[in-house]
Amino acid sequence: MAPGISDSSPWSAAEYQSLVQPVSKWRHKTACQTAEKLTTMCIFGDLFVIALAQISAYFLRFHVLVQFGNFGQPSLFSYNCYIGAGTILMMWLLSSFQVYEKRKPFQQFDVTAPDVLKAISVWFLVFSCASYVFHISPPLSRGYVTIAGLLMLLGLTGWRFLFRFTLEKTNSISSLSTRVLFVGWTEDTSNLYNTFAKDTDRTHLVVGCVRPPTGHFQKEPPAGVPQVGDFSDIKQVLQTNEVDMVIINELNYDRGEVIELANLCEREMVEFKVVPSFFQILVSGLHLETLHGVPVLGVNSLPLDKPFNLLFKRFLDVVGSIVGLIIAAPFVLFFGLLVYLESPGNIFYLQKRAGRRGGVFKIIKIRSMKLDSEANGAAGWTTENDPRCLKVGAFMRKWNIDEIPQFWNVLKGEMSLVGPRPERPEHIINFKEDIPHYNARHNVKPGITGLAQIRGLRGDTDLSKRIQSDLYYLENWSLFSDINILFRTFFARKNAY
Repeated sequence: MAPGISDSSPWSAAEYQSLVQPVSKWRHKTACQTAEKLTTMCIFGDLFVIALAQISAYFLRFHVLVQFGNFGQPSLFSYNCYIGAGTILMMWLLSSFQVYEKRKPFQQFDVTAPDVLKAISVWFLVFSCASYVFHISPPLSRGYVTIAGLLMLLGLTGWRFLFRFTLEKTNSISSLSTRVLFVGWTEDTSNLYNTFAKDTDRTHLVVGCVRPPTGHFQKEPPAGVPQVGDFSDIKQVLQTNEVDMVIINELNYDRGEVIELANLCEREMVEFKVVPSFFQILVSGLHLETLHGVPVLGVNSLPLDKPFNLLFKRFLDVVGSIVGLIIAAPFVLFFGLLVYLESPGNIFYLQKRAGRRGGVFKIIKIRSMKLDSEANGAAGWTTENDPRCLKVGAFMRKWNIDEIPQFWNVLKGEMSLVGPRPERPEHIINFKEDIPHYNARHNVKPGITGLAQIRGLRGDTDLSKRIQSDLYYLENWSLFSDINILFRTFFARKNAY
């Protein structure tokens, strides 16, 4: 393995080096055109699949499954308006969910699948509601809507898989890669470089780095990254190495030098990017806005700052908590009885926890410890083989059974099914001073489970890693991610404390 290439990289050193060698002007001039043509192919492919899925749904519903329901056999012509409106709506939704953004159509299935699934879900809800609310003729069959939604899901995922497979076989993926040049080299640069190296889509290839205007690197670049020149030679470097993107990390340069570089990139039609080193948190919410005509860069919003996202998350919480309480009732009764037999007293345990915006609420659990476990009034961490635990309590904590009553907190709106785990207010007093960005996790409701928990970070574990997981969840939230975390909770590694 060549120096500079991560051990987890899917490429060999020879393959990577061959990819980043200077290429002809022809590739540079036609790469963007090729990407645009392939994106157009993807759009028309989706359009064909969506229309075909709805036409197939019509024949399945009214010619194969005709015995179900009280519909007659409307003609295909009379359903043309639904097929046309459905196709337009679906294409608009795919575009709204940014399925056709730059190079996204060529990325792997797990990148685009969540957005495709969200678009189909919204399409299904809109058409299902239309069949209830509007008295349209001919009536819109809910069976048709259901079949069309399923066929679109199968068709779009299947056709996109074949599209991606064809691009890989024809080696078109590497020809679409963005060739990146770094100015200077820092710890953030190394992290970004390793991320590029691990990307199996090969969306970015690092062609090298140039020495910053100061003449020396803040950190030495790895041997696998060629040093292709000085800052003063950057115009020639851009042309020689066919650079598509310049990334600058250190902002302690002279203002004029940065502006000169940005203007040069504009003239050479090269993208100019800045790694926001001063924003080590919540960078996905970083936006440029103007205050009285002055451009200002700052953290503006996160996914869960949007009302509709909060509404969708709350809907999932209400439905999930009701189902959870119904399913959990026998378990609560059984384990509550075991707790009482081992340690007579209250079955449930109420404890103050910090909620959204720093508010305090009382979390409810099945008691897993002895009645006098905190007789001195001091809040303490649970540890492995904690002597305060009941015998049944240790088992419940291992399998999260003591957390089951928290569905009630979710139904009341104090918690969410998924989110950062709530901490005790006594701990937060120290955490927010000692741990950078700790309080940012309180922008959302705490959860019964979360990203940190499915990664095994619960109980007496590395708190900084837990905070990193919580912040990643905040920045990248989606309804699909909540469902994914809920599903993975059942298979996550269980700690014994």
